[in-house]
Amino acid sequence: MLKINKVHHIAIIASDYQKSKHFYTEILGLQIVREVYREARDSYKLDLAIGENYVIELFSFPNPPARPSRPEACGLRHLAFEVENVAEAKQNLESKGIEVEDSRIDEFTGKKFTFFADPDDLPIEFYEQ
Repeated sequence: MLKINKVHHIAIIASDYQKSKHFYTEILGLQIVREVYREARDSYKLDLAIGENYVIELFSFPNPPARPSRPEACGLRHLAFEVENVAEAKQNLESKGIEVEDSRIDEFTGKKFTFFADPDDLPIEFYEQ
């Protein structure tokens, strides 16, 4: 049987690399592991981590096609980050000018969660620990 250990990373292609880099590093606080410019592809690749966990590869590519995220489209639905306190995380984002949905309660787990969007309208969830 195939044995998968964990999710290694999530790859995101940004329409505006600098804007998305700022969002993921300055707004969400992910740490930069490395950033490289790949001349042959005219593309940046930014590796990001939460603590010691490598989580996101942020890419730039010239003229990437738009991908619908709302209404919900087939494919990857959203990216979720675990937080200790959804209300505090929501307040933190709103203080930085990020629009955040009202918090809700997961009907199956009783945990709080909320959604907001990255600069390309990728849905992101904060889910309470």
